Amino acid sequence: MNTESTFISHLLELRMRMIRILAGLMLGFLPCAMYARELYTILAQPLLEKLPLGGQMIATDVATPFFVPMKVAMMVAFLITLPHTLYQVWAFIAPGLYSHEKRLALPMVFASSFLFFSGMAFAYFAALPLVFEFITFFAPEGVAVMTDIGKYLSFVLSMFMAFGITFEVPVFVMVLVRTGIITVEKLREIRHYVLVGAFVIAAIFTPPDVISQFMLAVPLYLLYELGIFIAAFTMKKSKEAAPLDIVPAAGSETKESETEPQQTEISEEKKS
Repeated sequence: MNTESTFISHLLELRMRMIRILAGLMLGFLPCAMYARELYTILAQPLLEKLPLGGQMIATDVATPFFVPMKVAMMVAFLITLPHTLYQVWAFIAPGLYSHEKRLALPMVFASSFLFFSGMAFAYFAALPLVFEFITFFAPEGVAVMTDIGKYLSFVLSMFMAFGITFEVPVFVMVLVRTGIITVEKLREIRHYVLVGAFVIAAIFTPPDVISQFMLAVPLYLLYELGIFIAAFTMKKSKEAAPLDIVPAAGSETKESETEPQQTEISEEKKS
């Protein structure tokens, strides 16, 4: 009966956290929906700047001009309320973690969020302008480059996901090393396979142009090397800190050994 009540309390706690997450998302969506058109214009800026004179984007479906900006507003609201969402998730799982797991999990959550946002920013400010410039430059003469706004949104979201997940590589490497699944030495041995795999992944998840593939593959490999460096540094620090836990015990033994002769001398003086 106690186990059943505990399970029900966990379900109630989960429901409360989910309601708070959805409430925060809706509160963030309402102001974003008021500026949905402006937000889509900002999102489409990398393509609009590369279109030839007179070029524009089009909407082929009837409801696309309404739903696509609303999707952008929802995406922006999700990103804005992501810290609140992560806090609710953390508040739900934290009571079941050990102290050392909490020390590892909380920095990982913040680091993964920061790296994911960094990947999206890199895609928006660096990758997308070069990709669109490459595409519009090679458009045949007499062909008007006019992209549908719905297809553009799906393309940009796929690029954001690809670069966001790519920038999570240092976190993945850290988790693998800290959990003991793989060692730093093994990661260094397979780095040439990772380099080849980075270009294969870039060829799968990016458009069929060399620029976007290089802009995904090169950061992926460099972040892999960064993850190895950080993992090796943290493991070295943890090994150096481990012997310090033994020092107080050793000191207490010396103090006890120093006090024993003094006690024996006092007892001998009393006898005499």
